[in-house]
Amino acid sequence: MNSPTLGVALITKNAAARLAQCLSALAFADEVVVVDSGSTDATLDIARAHGARVIECVDWPGFGPQKNRALDALATDWVLSIDADEIVSPELASSIRAAIAAPQADVYAIDRLSSFCGVWIRHSGWYPDWIPRLFKRGAARFSDDLVHERLVFEAPARRLSGKLLHYSYEDFDTVLRKLDAYSSAGARQRAAAGKRGGLGTALARGVWAFVRTWVLRRGFLDGRAGLYYSLMQAFYEFMISVKLVELSGKPVQEAAL
Repeated sequence: MNSPTLGVALITKNAAARLAQCLSALAFADEVVVVDSGSTDATLDIARAHGARVIECVDWPGFGPQKNRALDALATDWVLSIDADEIVSPELASSIRAAIAAPQADVYAIDRLSSFCGVWIRHSGWYPDWIPRLFKRGAARFSDDLVHERLVFEAPARRLSGKLLHYSYEDFDTVLRKLDAYSSAGARQRAAAGKRGGLGTALARGVWAFVRTWVLRRGFLDGRAGLYYSLMQAFYEFMISVKLVELSGKPVQEAAL
């Protein structure tokens, strides 16, 4: 009887910083597919050097649809979907192998631990962070959201042991770049859902995001990194509301009236 096969689905754009480390930790997989949306750094060379099958897609449909493209490119029995800035720990790799060898569920959740500018965040609403990422092919797909996509499935997910190490924000340049990109996508997504923005809304949502992260989700226990992360969340919500005004075609000053 043949052993079940495992495929890994990744999407990339200028992801050279951690990609080699990410792919090296996936040596236990049967196939790795990288769907790239126009990288200009060494991403494609790194992916091919590690044996990944690269699919180049110049257009950008959003995170959800792009991840589904990567899923559709695999024909393995099981799929692991991760990002290029995430590293599978040895313990997690062992758990994944054991899970697909003797499955007790169609979907498994992974314990993700994220780093913010070099500090592991263990509070702030960012941890614990159980995310469904391993699943039997056909049992799950990503939502069509432009940003903050989610895996959609029916049966309850079981948890795996071991950490998925997430290097989401390596430095403040990355923070600013992602804030701009994610807030633009978030604004477009909310505009499509009929949401409206304004300076009053922007200020209210920004203040609430800070209070929620710093106080209610105990970001203060993460020290200075928790403060910076809380401020980032506040600025993210503020920028979405401001960009919603821009999408409506109104001047920001007029929307404030």
